[in-house]
Amino acid sequence: MASTADFKNGLCIKYNDDLYTITEFQHVKPGKGPAFVRTKLKNIKTGKVIDNTFNAGVKIDTIRIENRDCQFLYKDEMGYYFMDQNTFEQVTIEEGMINAPQLLKEGNMANILFFADEELPISCELPTFVELEITYTEPGIKGDTSTSSLKPATVETGATINVPLFMETGEIIKIDTRSGAYLERVNK
Repeated sequence: MASTADFKNGLCIKYNDDLYTITEFQHVKPGKGPAFVRTKLKNIKTGKVIDNTFNAGVKIDTIRIENRDCQFLYKDEMGYYFMDQNTFEQVTIEEGMINAPQLLKEGNMANILFFADEELPISCELPTFVELEITYTEPGIKGDTSTSSLKPATVETGATINVPLFMETGEIIKIDTRSGAYLERVNK
């Protein structure tokens, strides 16, 4: 348990039977009336941000969150299987908890957020950039680098990414996992 005096950015709390992290807070002491704390709370599972006001001195349940680096092993109808790099235990994650499941390749590393008290996975974040090989795309046009036209390309995970016209099958590209957009060609 903590009080509003213990608030700081990044503190994880349980509020209305949901898990939130404090992104902003401000202690306010008006001339009349009791002091209060204005906060912005981000839902850990959905990412939705809400504004909330707490009276000064109110007790709040704090929770312990852990980030763990895990390696993606495989996927089946039950979910996505990851292995904790420190304990070598396997964790199953639902597809909805992963920020870009279509870009997940066997052997890739991911950062999994755990509710430590219950050993419950909350979310799974891929690295910001991943490198994947193009398995199929229409033949490229030599020297066509001046236009910003794009064509669809299928990468080794099965996802379809729009790439420049000059890209060929077998080339490795860097992809932004936040937007799913092509960034650049990776030299071998």
